Amino acid sequence: MSQTNGLEAIKKQFQENKRLKTATIAVVALVVIIIGYIAYKQLIFAPKEEKSYNAIYPGLNLAAKDSTDAAIAALEPVVKKYDGTKGGEIAQFTLARQYMTKGNFKKALDLLDGVSISDTYTSVRVIGLQGDCYSELGRFKDALDMYEDAAAKNENEFTSPEYLFKAGLVAEMELKDFAKATELYEKIRDNFAMYADQKKIEKYIARASNKK
Repeated sequence: MSQTNGLEAIKKQFQENKRLKTATIAVVALVVIIIGYIAYKQLIFAPKEEKSYNAIYPGLNLAAKDSTDAAIAALEPVVKKYDGTKGGEIAQFTLARQYMTKGNFKKALDLLDGVSISDTYTSVRVIGLQGDCYSELGRFKDALDMYEDAAAKNENEFTSPEYLFKAGLVAEMELKDFAKATELYEKIRDNFAMYADQKKIEKYIARASNKK
């Protein structure tokens, strides 16, 4: 009898206590969302990821063979169908590069702006290619900003000095900001000795410095 009374008391408390009721409903809702997310990942998203990888290979092979128009035709439906998957993002990145090859830098820029890739090397290239597009479109300040962003992302001995150098050339040759160009070239000299030696960076420093 005492057990029954205890259960009735809890039931009554639950009914009367709006906070307890709301909190319980919230917890149940959260559990449902989590279960739904797990089911989505396992039953829908994972198979779609695998299919996206299979779908991109024809387009990638065509791009590797410099069959630009054919690669575009193969990649565009993959981008639409598998948007948000890893394969879809790689397809979009590759499609953007094909449009750059054709000289359609506005279209390429729009595509690159929507690419989301976790791979550090490719994510750096996405930013750097945006800089290239801006440069080709004559938007040199935007190009400079993107090159600097690319250089700073995942700093390393290869892509960082490459994009610092591109930034330096844009600052010097297009924006006529010789102080900025000198600063960028000196950053290569001071932090990336191997690249600095390959590019003979001192001559660029001297050239930009003399124009200040």
